Amino acid sequence: MEVPSAARAVKAAKSTAASLGLRADDAVVLNDSNILTLRLLPCDVLARVVPAAHQSAQFEIGIARRLAESGSPVAALDPRVEPRAHARDGFDITLWTYYAPVSAREMPPAEYADALARLHAGMRSIDLPAPHFTDRVEEAQQILADREVSPELAEPDRKILADTLRDLRGAIAGRGEDQLLHGEPHPGNLLATAQGPLFIDFETCCRGPVEFDLAHAPDEVADHYPGVDRELVRQCRILMLAMVTTWRWDRDDRLPDGRRLAEEWMGRIRSALDR
Repeated sequence: MEVPSAARAVKAAKSTAASLGLRADDAVVLNDSNILTLRLLPCDVLARVVPAAHQSAQFEIGIARRLAESGSPVAALDPRVEPRAHARDGFDITLWTYYAPVSAREMPPAEYADALARLHAGMRSIDLPAPHFTDRVEEAQQILADREVSPELAEPDRKILADTLRDLRGAIAGRGEDQLLHGEPHPGNLLATAQGPLFIDFETCCRGPVEFDLAHAPDEVADHYPGVDRELVRQCRILMLAMVTTWRWDRDDRLPDGRRLAEEWMGRIRSALDR
């Protein structure tokens, strides 16, 4: 978030916690992007603050609650307050359990794959409306189609990204069995906790083949996931890379170091397509 908005978001989170009987004198920023994630102290609660216009907070809570009831490996909402999105000063604030990290090492691929498979099993047990992964591809395509939204993107790169999104969207759609997915189960959204691996951040949930989720995980994870189509994972990985590269060229993107990452990822896309 931009600095003035972030300051307002922190104040809104602290005020919300205080109004619910949770003392929040300090706020430690854990992640700052389209969603501001804070650790509030001394109540030790994790607050996620999103602009109300996103309309994603209640959707995320609904999915997280249903998955927790099914025994899926997901982070829990804070049990001290009502499980809902709290509106304040143009933001929606949700309050979650804070989990202290238990290990600095990377999650072993087999453990990662097992957690993701259990998450997918839980997702198959619930029936909730969610966008299809192709809807997210279309959002990226719209960024490329509007040069006012992505003015700094070089035209040769625009064409490569547009062709990749179009071709792989068509190649992947209809393959595999569609089900509810996390949408972005990358290592940043998987916590190593004393309770075991737990997934967070469900605002990106969508429908599609499990290979689309596996494309966000380290390469070795797919080796331990049962029944996976490796060629479909490869295609989904290139598609995912083209999507996130496109988002970095959105004029409103606020990911730190986003443009440098976009250049790096563009090189990876060219190499993957050459192969």
